[in-house]
Amino acid sequence: MKKLVFLFFMALALVLNAQEDSSKWTVSGYVKNMQALLFFNDAYPDFQQLKLVDTFLQDNLIHNRINTTWFINNELKLRADLRTRVFYGDLVKANPDYGKQVDNANNDYFDLSVVLLDANSWVVHTMLDRLYLEYIKGDWEVRLGRQRINWGISTVWNPNDIFNAFSFTDFDYEERPGSDALRIKRYTGFASSVELAVRMFDNFDEAVIAGMWKFNKGTYDFQVLGGYARQDLVLGGGWAGNLGNAGLKGEFTYFQPVRKDRDTAAFSATIGLDYSFSNSLYFNTGYLYNSSGSNNSSITGLFDFELSARNLYPYRHALFAQLSYPITPLLNGSAAFIYSPVEVHALFVNPVLTLSIKENWDIDLVGQIIMDKEDKGFTSPVQAAFLRLKYSY
Repeated sequence: MKKLVFLFFMALALVLNAQEDSSKWTVSGYVKNMQALLFFNDAYPDFQQLKLVDTFLQDNLIHNRINTTWFINNELKLRADLRTRVFYGDLVKANPDYGKQVDNANNDYFDLSVVLLDANSWVVHTMLDRLYLEYIKGDWEVRLGRQRINWGISTVWNPNDIFNAFSFTDFDYEERPGSDALRIKRYTGFASSVELAVRMFDNFDEAVIAGMWKFNKGTYDFQVLGGYARQDLVLGGGWAGNLGNAGLKGEFTYFQPVRKDRDTAAFSATIGLDYSFSNSLYFNTGYLYNSSGSNNSSITGLFDFELSARNLYPYRHALFAQLSYPITPLLNGSAAFIYSPVEVHALFVNPVLTLSIKENWDIDLVGQIIMDKEDKGFTSPVQAAFLRLKYSY
């Protein structure tokens, strides 16, 4: 908590000192209010013992983000982004450790977060989601602090994202997780660069140290990476380009344990194709192979499995398809499907409606439905509906 307060007020003081010249600083962000209805259908029977509503839980989230950047000079800038969330409702009430779990899930090497309130059915959590210094001069770029090291190329799954993997189902975190790290990058030509990144660590088992080379060949951009990531030697690559009028992207990474008592080697690979039709219909499809995934585990593990670049989805195979279409200039509709052709035939369905109410105001209606096959046939243990209002500034 002391670290968070000190670092935040240090960053805030730097920004305020820069106010004499508004060209040296920027402030932006948003406020979101999201209401959720979660229908569990006996998937989590422990909740029924808490005397909550039998058929569904109601949950609420207020989410505020403040992004600040101070341009110290032409070569150096400081970025500090504060993310504050207020959780309240049945899920918080059902889990006495909710605040602790939220706090633990959002920290990297440094503890830059604090639980401001942890009551019976309320949790208020705030954290410095980004805090880094960036130095740019000529072909060199150096960044130190909490940052997103975005090595992924594909839209849904990123085996190359060995520093801070993310989940497609976590739709309310568009900035995605960051890492406390040092990143050094040098541009070597048009669409080419070399990069070295090191995640901070006390124990070498938790370290991520890797390098990446990007280059262009014809109409394709390629990348090759290698290094060490959490007890694994890693080697991977990816590409992005066009196949006719469609976009073609792919990634793969191989994980080889360095210790004999470690899990077996793992391989993760994905390929995706996207296309925009003349009538503005957008289509995106892809496939993931995940050697660490299961063939028969329940679909209820989709929201709580141990996510990493080594294990991006609970199942061995996954097929993705998404359609998006602007119904009117202000209303957009989309639907995404993830099907796993494994023993349980796991299916994730994600319909979305987005309405632009006015400038800087948006409202989203999001659904999440999961299904799998059991002895009695196909069942849907969990359905969720989210209504989100967002104001950006």
